[in-house]
Amino acid sequence: MAVQDHSHRHVGFHLPFPRRTGSASGSATAASETTVTGSIAAHALAGLRILLGFVFLWAFLDKTFGFGYATPSGKGWIDGGSPTKGFLSSVAAGPMKGTFHSWAGDTWADWLFMLGLLGIGVALIAGIGLRLAAVAGTAMMALMWMAEWPPAKHLADGTPSMSTNPFADYHVLYAVALIALAAAGAGATWGLGRIWARLPLVSRNHWLR
Repeated sequence: MAVQDHSHRHVGFHLPFPRRTGSASGSATAASETTVTGSIAAHALAGLRILLGFVFLWAFLDKTFGFGYATPSGKGWIDGGSPTKGFLSSVAAGPMKGTFHSWAGDTWADWLFMLGLLGIGVALIAGIGLRLAAVAGTAMMALMWMAEWPPAKHLADGTPSMSTNPFADYHVLYAVALIALAAAGAGATWGLGRIWARLPLVSRNHWLR
């Protein structure tokens, strides 16, 4: 009995090349979109990092030299003024009011506050030590939040506190932003984060990144 050849029935039914090409093209497109999105996010975080760093650094400079913004000219730290006396002595609400009054103008409070502003500002702008900056900045923002005490509707003398939100003020936003920048390793873009991370001391102690 003759053997029939049925191979011609399969001709045209196997299309491996177009399918693989389409899959590769789709993967390449998805990878490209992911790369672009990641790049945009990295640069957005870098911009946030630098701007937030300038907020802290400018506060240090203005309080040191009295540029006439938050600190009047001639009343800067370099002129003998106290960076903490005016703010802490005017605390009028909250559970730590008495404590803040006792701290106002103390030398240790002035130095700790100013070094904190300087260190956090430089770290953010340079993109180094973001984890330390996040810890220090969050602690500072928590204390300043306690000093302004947004939950209070009225001050001790009965006048309105002018608080617009009992919880989510700018101190909370700054603290969350600091933590997010440290968690995202935002110092690698427009910063010295990669160089900093390769330093022997930092590579052995990840908490310094």
